[in-house]
Amino acid sequence: MSNPVFFSGAGSLDQLVPGARYTLSGPEARHAVTVKRLAPGEFVDIADGAGKRLTGTVVAASPAELTVECAELVVEQQPDIRLVLVQALAKGDRDELAVETATELGIDAVIPWQSERSIVRWKGERAAKAHAKWQSVVTAAAKQARRAWIPEVRAAVETPGLVSAVAAADLAVILHEDAVRPLRSVLEAWHASGPVAGPREILLIVGPEGGISPREVTRLCGAGAVTALLGHHVLRSSTAGPAAVVLASDVLGRWGAPAP
Repeated sequence: MSNPVFFSGAGSLDQLVPGARYTLSGPEARHAVTVKRLAPGEFVDIADGAGKRLTGTVVAASPAELTVECAELVVEQQPDIRLVLVQALAKGDRDELAVETATELGIDAVIPWQSERSIVRWKGERAAKAHAKWQSVVTAAAKQARRAWIPEVRAAVETPGLVSAVAAADLAVILHEDAVRPLRSVLEAWHASGPVAGPREILLIVGPEGGISPREVTRLCGAGAVTALLGHHVLRSSTAGPAAVVLASDVLGRWGAPAP
């Protein structure tokens, strides 16, 4: 069984070397000791959320602190091709379910999208709280999946902002039930076109439960997006994104591969 993972914050492990001791404090330490009931002698991973992972043995545990002796410190690189889920805001927490599951499956970043047909609206103080909630959901899912990287929840966009993101992306795919080309075909053709220097990003765009409006499809395709069919069935907004992440990960050779 893999070791449980706890997050320490970006930069917290920068000066650590094997054999040294690291003390985790705050809510993560309390969770490790009072909920997970970790005790001296047990193995644990501590990640900084930005690629560094400490593997070590618990040497002391209290409700406020967890001290671990570092046996190994590794740096996990970001993939050359990053998968970004553009998730339209949806009612009933279906959007949160989508980003939670996509995080466990390996998404690298998330963009909340307030589309024309989104019933939910992020405005003013609510927008800040909702964004923080999504980041919390993503962090918890990354911990569950034993990830060393916490996916970034980027600033929410309306359709004009998404048009700009599409124009800057290396590939942007709208998951749409009226598309002709299968998503796998689109991804395989793009991936076979050859490597390009530097990191690249694929946007996987999912609409709300009411679907993406024809006007939005036209605007996004005008910025360079392509439409693709995910499968024979029309999936919910909470399911389409995670399904696309699995398929894209398979095409890119990420799905089922050992961690870097």
